Amino acid sequence: MARFHGRNGALYVDLAGGGTPAPVVNVAKWTIDASTDKVEDTALGDSNKVYLSGLPDAKGTFSGYLDDTAQQLYTAARDGVSRKFYLYARVPDVYWYGTALFDMSAAGGVAEAATISGNWTAAGTVTKIPAG
Repeated sequence: MARFHGRNGALYVDLAGGGTPAPVVNVAKWTIDASTDKVEDTALGDSNKVYLSGLPDAKGTFSGYLDDTAQQLYTAARDGVSRKFYLYARVPDVYWYGTALFDMSAAGGVAEAATISGNWTAAGTVTKIPAG
């Protein structure tokens, strides 16, 4: 994959639950963490510590700007129901998809725009397209 600018990313989530994923408006940043658990497996005679790799994780964050005319994950954060999602690094061809549980926070102040932020954690298998 070639390098590319992040401006063409997007987060799509089944905001209503049980439907089709729709774009979460005004998302400005996102992350995905696919780190794996490490279990130490060091034995006598090893010249340094040795580790085994466990299951990969799938979780991440998002942040952006609050829009009072759009549904922005509040219901998903409150009801505890897993939702289908698509996290695009570049629409339409580089993305991860699966089901996740979402958290959301909102903030604002006198001298700043109102913002949203949150976390997501896998509720099932998360797959990357294209593979690699």
